[in-house]
Amino acid sequence: MTAPATLAAPGYRPAEYWEARARRFAAAGNGLAAVCSYGMPGFYNRLIHICQRRALEPWLQVTPGMRVLDVGCGIGRWSRLLAARGARVTGVDLSPTMIAEAERRAQAGGLADRCRFIVQDSATLEIDGAFDLIVCVTMLQHILDVGKMRSALHHMALHLAPRGRLVLLEAAPARIATRCNSHAFTARHRSVYLRLFRACGLRVRAVSGVDPAPFKMWLLPYLPRLPRALALAALALVTALSAPIDALWGRRLPERSWHAVFVLQRDSGD
Repeated sequence: MTAPATLAAPGYRPAEYWEARARRFAAAGNGLAAVCSYGMPGFYNRLIHICQRRALEPWLQVTPGMRVLDVGCGIGRWSRLLAARGARVTGVDLSPTMIAEAERRAQAGGLADRCRFIVQDSATLEIDGAFDLIVCVTMLQHILDVGKMRSALHHMALHLAPRGRLVLLEAAPARIATRCNSHAFTARHRSVYLRLFRACGLRVRAVSGVDPAPFKMWLLPYLPRLPRALALAALALVTALSAPIDALWGRRLPERSWHAVFVLQRDSGD
């Protein structure tokens, strides 16, 4: 079963949306409210970050001087991690404020000499050279226009070195799960991504899970209707219940996971 094509919601202008989001949250604390779950409490966004980090970790091993492209880099959390491991990282994002904050954080962390950050639209990505590793975390799920999403993936494939790998983390359930979709987010059925990869000349090398605990997806659609105190209490309970399941079983249960990690390489045609 496949999900229907998703069209951009009326009034959703990605550049304006992400810039407003960045101006509100990018410089606040660890900045996760700007790049994980928009404006949600710190404890909830830390869980999301930890789950993403655990899911991605096997694929983020780099060697000194390795060329890395971080697409939709936000505040540069993955760029800085990989630069600290010796990679030379280029981060791109649609929001100038995100890019400015990524530069500030890299400078503060002593990583500015191994990081560069550029304002660009992923659908028209154009950067000199090829990259050994391209990382894209929860960006395609916010491109509601299917044509632009395909263009973004196509341009990433064009920038991938012949033996390089492309690592994506996206909301891609194996079963239809649209209850959390919004004007700026859509969870596409995993088969949609698999077809798109083939169309862009990419071969799937691995698929792993991220967050198989179902409690967040059960709660989130109802959260806006709850009184604030009750919403926070419910969110705290859901976070506490989800944490051990996602931490212990996240990578091992891809078929039950709401998000998935896809590890891709250019198809050599063999």
